[in-house]
Amino acid sequence: MTLHNEPADYPAVDALTLDANAVAGMLIDVFGTDMTATMSRCAHCGNRGQVGSMRAYTHAPGVVLRCSICTEVVLRIMRRADGTYLVDARGAAYIRM
Repeated sequence: MTLHNEPADYPAVDALTLDANAVAGMLIDVFGTDMTATMSRCAHCGNRGQVGSMRAYTHAPGVVLRCSICTEVVLRIMRRADGTYLVDARGAAYIRM
């Protein structure tokens, strides 16, 4: 338990944050399979975890998935008007498929 004047030892989660399980359908559309249980590694802090454990931000033109530990951007996914997707995964050291 922390007191009000002591910082938490983990990054805060805002009210608009979901876990990546909330965008499982979009991940299936992009990758062709369920990605929520797929292991990945954050290129920023080295955290290894399931894609479904990432923090999902969906209140942008696309979806931003952030590391659950350091909160750096791991994946950006945007659906274009023609139905194709733009995927930026430079924040992932790897995504095991």
